[in-house]
Amino acid sequence: MPLIDASPSQADPLAVVQGDGFRITVLTSRLLRLEHSGAPNGGAITPDGAFTDEPTQLVVRRRFDVPAFTVAETDDTLELWTEHLHLRYDKGPFSGAGLAVSMRVRSQGAHRTTWHHGDPVDWQDGRQSNLGGTARTLDDVDGAVALEPGLLSRHGYAVVDDSTSVRLTDDGWFAPRAGGAQDLYFFGYGSDFAGALRDFFRLTGPSPLLPRWALGNWWSRYHRYSADEYLALMDTFADRGIPLSVAVLDMDWHLVDIDPSLGSGWTGYTWDPEVFADPAAFLADLHDRDLRVTLNVHPADGVRRHEDAYADVARDLGLDPADGLEIAFDITSREFVRAYLTRLHHPHEQIGVDFWWLDWQSGTHSRVAGLDPLWMLNRVHHDDAARAGRRPLILSRYAGLGSHRYPVGFSGDTVATWASLDFQPYFTATAANVGYFWWSHDIGGHLGGARDVELTTRWFQLGVFSPVNRLHSTISPFNSKEPWRFGAEAERTMAAFLRLRHQLVPYLYTAMWVARTEGIAPVRPMYHDHPGAGGAYEVPNQFLFGPDLLVAPITTPVDRRSHRGQVTAWLPEGTWFDFFTGRRYDGDRWLNLHRTVAEMPVLARAGAVVPLAADPTADAGANPEALVLRVFPRADGGCVLLEDDGRGDPAVADRQETAITATWHDDAVDGLRAVLRIAPPTGPGVATRRTLTVELVGVSGVRNARVVAGPTEADVHVVAAGPVGTVAVGTVGSVGTISTVVEVGTVDLTAGLELVVEGVRLAGPDVVAHVFALLDDAEIAYDDKARAMAAMDAATPTARLSALHALDLPGNLFGALLELISATAEP
Repeated sequence: MPLIDASPSQADPLAVVQGDGFRITVLTSRLLRLEHSGAPNGGAITPDGAFTDEPTQLVVRRRFDVPAFTVAETDDTLELWTEHLHLRYDKGPFSGAGLAVSMRVRSQGAHRTTWHHGDPVDWQDGRQSNLGGTARTLDDVDGAVALEPGLLSRHGYAVVDDSTSVRLTDDGWFAPRAGGAQDLYFFGYGSDFAGALRDFFRLTGPSPLLPRWALGNWWSRYHRYSADEYLALMDTFADRGIPLSVAVLDMDWHLVDIDPSLGSGWTGYTWDPEVFADPAAFLADLHDRDLRVTLNVHPADGVRRHEDAYADVARDLGLDPADGLEIAFDITSREFVRAYLTRLHHPHEQIGVDFWWLDWQSGTHSRVAGLDPLWMLNRVHHDDAARAGRRPLILSRYAGLGSHRYPVGFSGDTVATWASLDFQPYFTATAANVGYFWWSHDIGGHLGGARDVELTTRWFQLGVFSPVNRLHSTISPFNSKEPWRFGAEAERTMAAFLRLRHQLVPYLYTAMWVARTEGIAPVRPMYHDHPGAGGAYEVPNQFLFGPDLLVAPITTPVDRRSHRGQVTAWLPEGTWFDFFTGRRYDGDRWLNLHRTVAEMPVLARAGAVVPLAADPTADAGANPEALVLRVFPRADGGCVLLEDDGRGDPAVADRQETAITATWHDDAVDGLRAVLRIAPPTGPGVATRRTLTVELVGVSGVRNARVVAGPTEADVHVVAAGPVGTVAVGTVGSVGTISTVVEVGTVDLTAGLELVVEGVRLAGPDVVAHVFALLDDAEIAYDDKARAMAAMDAATPTARLSALHALDLPGNLFGALLELISATAEP
């Protein structure tokens, strides 16, 4: 069953087993809905009408294909079997003694196979059970924070409680639940994590598509900009070749310095004329620069009499504006919400505001029991943003399960320390365990901390491989994140990574489509793809980025002797290539990766074809006219490039698909031969004319490249092998890094294309040159460098390592040398 369908919220009656005060629904062979109309612990029974068939805050559809199941029942017992689960129930109030579900199919080595009602989420036995979800906010967090439970567990099961969330009504509003009922969902998917997430999205709605431009770089700073100052800054970014796609204005766009009798000034909807004399012209100027705009709002204090729209809002609510009384924020009032949107937000959108940053900080309680005001605020804004066929987007905090339908998440004001950076890769990837894919962090940290160029550079690198990359800083004049503030060397690295982010948009947008239709997170923990591998659970900061990239960010300072940061990585089976250097690593092992501050450990699986935008400075919101296909050799592979016209909420039939495959053949006479095939693009309005460049990573040269099928006007040009050029990120320590570039030119792909590259020579990196570069950069005694270099004269890699180990080199130098020697073996 596809994730996107028109299934109703009421389950198929054939899936329901119902009795006095209870209802059990078999949604799939591994997903059960368990309802009881009485409160827990033997509370009073309410009428059966307490059962809910309407959509709720979490669940929007329950009509699945009915699986096979068997029921055995007596007056006071019920047993139910599916292919995967066995339920036992005493037909009374839900309790640990009376309700249990057992796994019939073994999970991944877990010894706990039975859930009893009321069992803790995490067993206190020293073993990891529930793999975690996410948290509402990282405000003021310095390091780690406890995560809410997720849908995935080492024991193979998890339970979601939907007892208290509100019901959704047909007219887009909400209604409270009847009190006392329990409404639980038992997920018993064992180690099939992908299946658990797919069915979660079928139950709760798919992860939506963001506007394409949201995947570029966002500029944000808490600072009282003037219009001229902000535009000049955007021009400076452009002049330096650093691309941006979203311009964020923090709260100082509106009146802040107000009469204390009117409140704090945090809430506001009226432009400050001292700094923005002509807001419409200012927004138009940003749009002319291919920038989309969001404004920050703190709506908690309602509407005060100093606002331009106050009189209209008051009259809409039946109040006399002359009284000047403050109007409280009330997300539970239809009348207030209507006035809030039409009077306070739509006028700004009409002059060019593209979406809103909802900086909500007012707790979890509203005037309606069970209604989280943050969740309702997010829903109201997200749904309103979809009017007139627009693709909706908000930036706001997480409000519990189901929040994935209202992206993007704003993780809050973190403290700018290494501990905060070290937590964010794990935090971001683990959120995929509750389907919350689109976190946006304050890249570089928001408050506190101290100037640390290395820390900020590493945070920039993580941002590029995050779901949303938003540079941000607090109001301090010393803590802004313009790359040129950190020195020439750091600027080169930061700028190169920011350009890479815009090049990666085609790859990441394709991953977004896959997330929507297949439930696969763009950023996800290793165990999502490798649930049976123990190592996948032991690298919490390592994650998969899209289908083919593995990211192991360095989140601790460099060793001062080697000038290399270090991270311990686990590689799945297969061959892996450094995305930037082409260095090869055999998989199915642990290793330490070492990189300078200018470098980041990102690996691509052999066979990967990564589509990149050729021009990082082009509008990130448009499908690129020129593509670079970065191909990693030796294994067959490929990709499917997914695009659309950027409007509304497209169905699968509305998207554009370009299938690309790469196959590798051993030729006894001519060595390796690579064949790249691009199928005819499909879909409405698909682009068939494109400029193509193929970059063969880790290839030192080829004998010939030719188009054998497809456009007749293709004029293939082979560029001499040289340093990897598509993504020119820091090359310190990357001696011998080479690729071969094949410029196909501008071609018509209506009939597809087949490119044959013959006489492919894989690069054999010069181990001695790599070792020399590392030692030359190290701050150790010259005699020690000479002895280490002499060890390279040993006849075998094992003998080299033995000689190096005997030297007892300081810091992580031996580990860095070990990585080079073990990673550069001939293919």
